[in-house]
Order: sequence, then structure tokens, then C-alpha cells
Amino acid sequence: MADETGAGGETPFWRAKSLEEMNPAEWESLCDGCGRCCLVKLQDEDSDAIAYTDIGCQLLDEFGCRCRDYPNRQAQVPDCVRLTPEAVRSLGWLPPSCGYRLVAEGRDLYWWHPLVSGDPDSVHAAGVSVRGRVGALEDEVPLEDYLDHMVRWPLRLPRGALRKSAAVGSGAVASKGTRR
Repeated sequence: MADETGAGGETPFWRAKSLEEMNPAEWESLCDGCGRCCLVKLQDEDSDAIAYTDIGCQLLDEFGCRCRDYPNRQAQVPDCVRLTPEAVRSLGWLPPSCGYRLVAEGRDLYWWHPLVSGDPDSVHAAGVSVRGRVGALEDEVPLEDYLDHMVRWPLRLPRGALRKSAAVGSGAVASKGTRR
């Protein structure tokens, strides 16, 4: 968990503000860069149950775990969901580690979140991101094969992500990630 106060003794913005009160830079920084929300999800027509796949959106950078064309994503991928405070509160498929979801639920960000660790690579070092776990991108897999790519790991946190690692938390990990 983050310290009780941020730099200079101030309460971090994600504890002091509601999602609606955040400015655009604060809002965007809530994304930890895990890429889990960019995995294709399947919804059962009868039960509405959601199942994750290891298939990434066609715009997902599999190494950086960010969108390769974030400003134009919705023009290129019409079913890309734009997160808003209302959407965050209603989407049942956001990963349990999602910074937006955590703040909406009144919970704190995990130690590996870049806002807490100060290191954009900590999400990868903690094993939370999709780096190395994407089976294919959606434009590489025929629709009839999607069921073969169903996985459960996006809804789970690795054990290491639940406890603070001194090496990662201290900023000792080299930063290679990209920012949103």
C-alpha cells in the first residue's frame, strides 16, 4: 500500500478526489499499464458471464502493455470502451487490480502501481501486466478459435503482487516501460 501521505506530506490525489474530480492528467495516470483491459473478453449470451482470453486488442503493444494508437483507438477499434467514472462503476470486467476500479471502490492502489512505486516498470516486475502472456492479437486469430484462448489469470493477482518487493519498491528496477 502507499504511504499515508505523498511528497511534501500531501494526501495523494487518488485518496483526496473522486473519479469525477480528477483532472485529465490525474485520470490518465490511474492506468497502471498492465494491459489486462486490452484483452479480448467473451460474454455468454444467456448468463452475461464474462470470460477473458489471452488475445490482445489489435492495437496492444505486447511489450509495453499500452495502446499503440491511444488517441485514435476508438476510430480504429469501434468496440474499444472509453473509461469514464460512470463506466468504471458499471463494468464488471475491469480487472480486480485496476487503479480505476480500486479508487471507485474506495480502496488504495497496490505497491506496484506506478503512482505509488514511482516506477512505470513495477507493474511488469510484479507480474501483473500482460507482458509475455498475450497468446496473439485479435487480428491474428479466427473468431472460431477464440474459445481455445480462454484464460483465468487476468482476474487473479500473482502472489508477488500482494506483498511489497524491496527491490521493485525502491526503484531498483530499470525503467523500460512507456507511459500512457
